[in-house]
Amino acid sequence: MNDTVSLYLNNVIGTPAGSFESRLAISLLILFSSIVIAAIVDFLFKRVFLYYASRTKLDFDDLIAGALRKPLYLTVIVIGMFFSLHYTDLTTTYIVILDGIGLTLLCVIWVIALIKINKIFFEKVFPHLTHKTDTQIDDELLPLFKGIINIALVFIGTLAVLNVIWNINVTPLFASAGIAGIAVAFAAQDSIAQLFGGISIYFDQPFKKGDRIELDSGEVGIVHEVGIRSTRIMNLYNNMIIIPNKMIANSKIINYTSPQSNMLVKMTMGVAYGSDVEKVRNVLYDIIKSNDLVLKYPEPSVRFSEYGDSSLDFGLYMWIKSPSDRIKLIDMVNSRIAEEFEKMGIEIPFPTRTLYIKNE
Repeated sequence: MNDTVSLYLNNVIGTPAGSFESRLAISLLILFSSIVIAAIVDFLFKRVFLYYASRTKLDFDDLIAGALRKPLYLTVIVIGMFFSLHYTDLTTTYIVILDGIGLTLLCVIWVIALIKINKIFFEKVFPHLTHKTDTQIDDELLPLFKGIINIALVFIGTLAVLNVIWNINVTPLFASAGIAGIAVAFAAQDSIAQLFGGISIYFDQPFKKGDRIELDSGEVGIVHEVGIRSTRIMNLYNNMIIIPNKMIANSKIINYTSPQSNMLVKMTMGVAYGSDVEKVRNVLYDIIKSNDLVLKYPEPSVRFSEYGDSSLDFGLYMWIKSPSDRIKLIDMVNSRIAEEFEKMGIEIPFPTRTLYIKNE
């Protein structure tokens, strides 16, 4: 790469003529001119780009323009140094080394500039977008992605300096890095599994903050926070349950809130054999229909479901607006059933067993 740059600049400049003193004077003039041009570019950038950026309603464009100002100024000066050094007609060895130093300097300047721009995007632009979502995990992933991009920029810059500019073979470096990466992956496989579990939850979105869900273990709770490594659920006893994302990603979850919060509540009520079926049905229907928590549509219903071991069993089907009303509804309906059955003389049976004793 150095040879290519040197050859190109030599073709542009041509073979320098005159004494060493005259070439040195012209070289210093080229360097001085590059500094003047850099100052003019910096002045125009400040007066034009930064001026118009400051007049917009956005904040990040001012910051990005400010992050590009100094690299552009230094780039013009470094390019002037290239032309200045080549005009002195130094030996090829010195020219190649100086070209490599200049290109390395340019690479470092722009890697630092890109890291600053990356920081601006992840601190000023993306947070405004993630705050509009209902999940917390995207806010937590921003620092992770910012770090990954910074590492990638430094890696690409280092690779360009070593392999492209200085022609250093980096294959052994990749081999050793691969072995080290495998060792790190084995050591941190659990943390990596939690991380990818959190990312899968974020993109698949089986639930979001505020949803009422039921776990495989049977516990019911409200999603409090979805993090990178774990999900926090507040159960009905106001206790926080912290579950690794790897377990959630591989388990069956019942979401009572999504896609809509309406919920069907089913209750079973048994009455004694010999009871008037229509009378029981009408009493139960009046109880659930008059309850304020039960939705009018879909309409509630009562069905004679089966002949039980000790009772005639009826199923009560009621739709409620929110899963949080389920426990309160069951309490209200059971209380009314006890009251109305006592008034109407409907018996709620105890489990009974009949024993036949054979006399010999």
